[in-house]
Amino acid sequence: MPGPSHVPVARGVYRVMMLLPFETIVREHGPVVLRVCRSVLAAHDADDAWSETFLKALGAYPGLPVDANVEAWLVTIARRTCIDLLRARARHGTVTERMPERPSTLGVPEAEFEAQDDADRVVRAVSALPERQRKAVTYHYLGGLRYREVADIIGGSTEAVRRAAADGIRTLRRTMGA
Repeated sequence: MPGPSHVPVARGVYRVMMLLPFETIVREHGPVVLRVCRSVLAAHDADDAWSETFLKALGAYPGLPVDANVEAWLVTIARRTCIDLLRARARHGTVTERMPERPSTLGVPEAEFEAQDDADRVVRAVSALPERQRKAVTYHYLGGLRYREVADIIGGSTEAVRRAAADGIRTLRRTMGA
């Protein structure tokens, strides 16, 4: 476990702070990182990106400042990992003997099938958003980042990111019929 850090509270007064154990970080922030990965990648690739994100973070975690925003740090690593995977996939084509078939609905309870259809519709609708709106919606609503943090990641002002997210949500509501 990383060593303690002495944080000044007042002149001559220090508070000793320590980083949390890494498994606590994974448990607390894993779902957010997975949502970010799934919003950018297909499900099997998102799982790989999630794992790779935490492997990268594990190596850098001991050097992280104690007062750092761990969630924003992890989302940044996840975003970069997803970009790396997308670039790698673009360089290498996928060869298959036949087109994949749609999974059978035999034996699947109707409620589960409808829920999966709804989830697929949401994923398709988010994927269809313009890039800036998709990123703003993903990082703010799925990643839980503040607009200021999203602006730091995708560029632009806080107001522009807020507007992009609002436009994206409006488009999703219109597309989904909500």
